[in-house]
Amino acid sequence: MKGDRLQQCARDRADELPGSRLEHPFGPEWDVFKVRDKVFMLLTSATGEAMVTLKAAPEDGDALRRQFDDIIPGYHMNKKHWISLRPGGKLPQDLVRELVTESYLLVVENLPRRQRPVDPATFGKIAP
Repeated sequence: MKGDRLQQCARDRADELPGSRLEHPFGPEWDVFKVRDKVFMLLTSATGEAMVTLKAAPEDGDALRRQFDDIIPGYHMNKKHWISLRPGGKLPQDLVRELVTESYLLVVENLPRRQRPVDPATFGKIAP
């Protein structure tokens, strides 16, 4: 996926998530998406390439980095808990959307229950 398409796909998914909000606390070159004031996604081209940085469970992040060359440790973030997606054409759009959702849910599940915009255990799951 090309850089602008990668970021647009991630941005479109983040815009669909309940309580998601875009801010620019680090300047105009960083799009920072938050839920209840907690960061779940960062978009930048400050490195010279369009990049998406997301929260990930450590074991998932390790597996993703082994499977995809375009997924690297989180740029300017904790390398254990964050991953960065780089443009390169090999990341499926569905995977990008899923990773944005997972990042969001990881943040939501650590919020106090009364502040959660969704139930992370059931969000996006089809009822039996």
